[in-house]
Amino acid sequence: MASIRDNARKVVCIGRNYAEHITELNSARPKQPFFFLKPPSSIVPPASGPVLRPLGVNLHYEVELALIMGQTVRDLDANDEKRAMEAIDGYAVGIDMTARNVQDEAKKKGLPWSIAKGFDTFLPMSNYVPKTVVPDPHNVELWLSVNGEVRQQDNTQLMLFPIPRILAEISQCMTLEKGDVVLTGTPKGVGSVVVGDVMTAGLRVNGMEVGEARIEVKVQQKGGRYEYKAT
Repeated sequence: MASIRDNARKVVCIGRNYAEHITELNSARPKQPFFFLKPPSSIVPPASGPVLRPLGVNLHYEVELALIMGQTVRDLDANDEKRAMEAIDGYAVGIDMTARNVQDEAKKKGLPWSIAKGFDTFLPMSNYVPKTVVPDPHNVELWLSVNGEVRQQDNTQLMLFPIPRILAEISQCMTLEKGDVVLTGTPKGVGSVVVGDVMTAGLRVNGMEVGEARIEVKVQQKGGRYEYKAT
């Protein structure tokens, strides 16, 4: 199949879907799923790194289970679990990189924070993982380490909103198309990385590592004209 990046028309990301992550960022617990977008241009395919840290940015990692859509979904009923799961073609692991200081400032001022999520290289992704490898996406272990030290490690059982509810909420607002990527939220343990750090992430099913889901990517300094300045 073509690469995930080549097929994705949009990347839809669910925020605040793990209770302990909400607590660590002092955020409010949502009453329903909310989402934001990352551009497909932010995707880093496997072995195509590095992640580039823009000048002045406090760069955070957030490991997530990614859904790769295989069918068009529009106005889905949240109770139609069968339809929701049939619409998923496969899975992947993604690291939702975030310019945390940019995001925090935007939140305080009531401004959009697309820039905090949308820089080039801000979404390293694993290879495609077939559905047959992940019989139950609500019971897999996500993990991420930095320089060999485990920083995130939790089960998707802890998601506040299950996948059918997520797809329903998105599709009632915008059509999900074949190839689109949906990030399902990050567990606790998010934190910063600096230039020279190496992030490794992956997925375990029944305690067994899924080889296709492994990511290893280094952080390097971004060149160019951008430098973070308060708005």
